[in-house]
Amino acid sequence: MELFRYRKPIPLMAKSKIFFTISLIAVLASYVLIFTKGFNLGIDFAGGTVVQVKYDGKAPIDKVREAIRASEIFEGASVNFFGSDDEIVIKVRTSSKKLGTDIGDEARELLKGTGKFEIRRVDMVGPKVGNELREKGIMALVLAIAGILIYVSFRFEWRFAIASVVALVHDISIAMGAIVLFNVEVNLDILAALLTILGYSLNDTIIVFDRIREGLVTVRSSKLADVIDESVTRTLSRTTLTSLTTFFVVLTLFLMGGEIIHGFSFTLLVGIVVGTYSSIFIASPLLMAMKFNVENYRKKLAEKKKREEEKARLRAMYEQGTV
Repeated sequence: MELFRYRKPIPLMAKSKIFFTISLIAVLASYVLIFTKGFNLGIDFAGGTVVQVKYDGKAPIDKVREAIRASEIFEGASVNFFGSDDEIVIKVRTSSKKLGTDIGDEARELLKGTGKFEIRRVDMVGPKVGNELREKGIMALVLAIAGILIYVSFRFEWRFAIASVVALVHDISIAMGAIVLFNVEVNLDILAALLTILGYSLNDTIIVFDRIREGLVTVRSSKLADVIDESVTRTLSRTTLTSLTTFFVVLTLFLMGGEIIHGFSFTLLVGIVVGTYSSIFIASPLLMAMKFNVENYRKKLAEKKKREEEKARLRAMYEQGTV
């Protein structure tokens, strides 16, 4: 199946300045949002308490919200379904140490008139633990990007590595901007989604780079823009189909998966769209911006091939005993 039947190269690189401008505006707007509005940090990072309640039958979530609204301890708490209609979680940004009381007993007392239920879980995360999780999360992102830089440098060439990492930073920045814009609660699930975006976007970029590397050998033109246009056009159908398949799967999770994975699936949706866009319109033009030279690359390949042929010839002479 092909969405775009190849007839001739699409002149995408001629419009690279437009794509760079769009991306620059999107990234700057994301950082303005991040530094002005800030993240809506969840309990995982800001500290607080989670109370999980299981009801016999459908949980009366409106009654629960009304019941806890009267309590100072649960001030600002959020109440959501947890996986099914008969189970809810109450999240409050305070811990029992701060309150000096058992928040599970307090919840049991407040919810007495809401039906038959049991308190299944009371989890507390202190501010110190939240800070440690946040630091470890940032460290995980940094290490992932460093590993990608090393891997792509080894597999391709240093300009490819820098282009792929810049594209990944572009994707993560815009995804974080969307998280702030739509006030999505940032927790460990969101961190997992951001790391998933890194892997997904890199995979898309590697596919495009692989085709460009083949084009450097097979395309006659010595202009990098021609090589990229030819390579990207040939892989455009595959990239789009792969992204659409993943997009619809995640969209189903977003629409049908419930509140518990709403933030995770939303972040992935943004990441899939931005990652596909950047692998085609940002990573490849960056090679041009960094003055990648097609002729020099072909000379290196020719010298490498010559060395390999010489080694093969010498090996054959040794094996035949004709030295």
